[in-house]
Amino acid sequence: MTLPFSVQLITALSVCISLMSCHGQVNNAGTTDKTSSPDYAPAKMRESSEPMFFPDFSNQIAETVRVMFHDSKGNFWFGTHSGALKLVGDSLVYIDAIKSESGQRVSIRAIIEDIRGNIWFGHTDGISYYDGSRIVNLYESDGLVSNDVWQLAPDSKGNVWVGTINGVSKCDGRSFTQFELPEGEIDTTLGVSGTKMIHHISEDSKGRIWFSTNAGIFIKDNNVLERISEQDGLKTHHMGKVIETRNGEFLICSSKGLYRYADGALTDLTSDWFGEPKGTSNITEASNGDIWFNVSRSIYRLKNGNLTEHRISEGDYGPLVYQIYLDRYDRVWFVGWGGAFRFENGKMVNITRDGPW
Repeated sequence: MTLPFSVQLITALSVCISLMSCHGQVNNAGTTDKTSSPDYAPAKMRESSEPMFFPDFSNQIAETVRVMFHDSKGNFWFGTHSGALKLVGDSLVYIDAIKSESGQRVSIRAIIEDIRGNIWFGHTDGISYYDGSRIVNLYESDGLVSNDVWQLAPDSKGNVWVGTINGVSKCDGRSFTQFELPEGEIDTTLGVSGTKMIHHISEDSKGRIWFSTNAGIFIKDNNVLERISEQDGLKTHHMGKVIETRNGEFLICSSKGLYRYADGALTDLTSDWFGEPKGTSNITEASNGDIWFNVSRSIYRLKNGNLTEHRISEGDYGPLVYQIYLDRYDRVWFVGWGGAFRFENGKMVNITRDGPW
C-alpha cells in the first residue's frame, strides 16, 4: 500500500524570520575523547552543593518541553505541548505545519532523525516528518496503528519504528507494517496507560530492536523475539527507557528500579544504591562514561562509582524531567515541566528563549 501523504509547506509564526532562515545551521560538534565505562558497584552517595531553583515561566522555551533533539546538521528542535520549535540563529521558530488530521495543534512526544536526514515527530495525532523543504503528516487513515504516538526510533535499514498506545507500526517511507507484541498490564500509577502501550524503542549495536512495554522488555533479533520480564528478575512489567553503554551492557529503566542487563543476567542497581527499588524513566550516558538518570524529581549522576544527587526543586514544586538528553556537543540537558536546563561547569543552567545556546 502506498501512503496518501498529506504535504504542507513549513511555515513560522515569527514575522521577523523568513522561510529561508529555517535552513540555517549551527556549527557541528567537535569530537570528545571517550573513557572507560562507569563502576556499577554499590555507589558512594553525596548531595550536590548546587541546587537548581525553579524559574519564572514567562521566558521559558515552553511551560513543558517534552522532548528535544540535536540533528546531524547541528539544528536544535524542541517538542512542546503546543507543537515543535526549531532554533534558527538565536531565535525559536514555531513549525505550524505539524497538525492533527483536523488541522489542530498537537503535543510533540518524540523527535528523531532517520538515516536519510529526515526529521520525524511523534505526537498526539500521528507522526510527521520534515525532509528539508516540507512537512509530511501521517495518520491512522494512512495505515498507522494509532494516532496516539509516544515513541519513535530509526533503524540502520532505513525504517522508522513508531510506538503508540496501541502497539507498534514500522514505516519504510512508503507504507506501514504492524508489528505485534504480547499484551501487558495497564499501569494504574500513570494518567495514561494501555495494555499495548510502547514506552521506548531503540536499536542496539547488533541491529536488534528493543521494545519497552507494559509486558516487560522484548528484543527483536531478526525473526526471533526474546522477552525479559519478572520471571528473569524484574520487579515489574512496566518498562521505561533502555540504553546500551559503551562497554556493551544495557541499562533498563522501570517503574520499580534501574537494572543492568549483561550476559543474560539482571542486577537491580537502585536497590543496591538506595536500599530499596527506585522507579526511573530517563537515562543517558555521556562520552566520559558518566551515567545520568532520574528518580522522581531528582537527578543523579554516577561518576567513578560515586552517586551525586542534583536536585531540581522549588520547595515542594520542582519541575518534572521528561527527558535527559546528550547533545552533539556532549552537553547534558534536562527538559520537562518547567522548561529546559543544562549541566555546565558543575551547575544546572536554565535555558530560556534567550539561551544561552
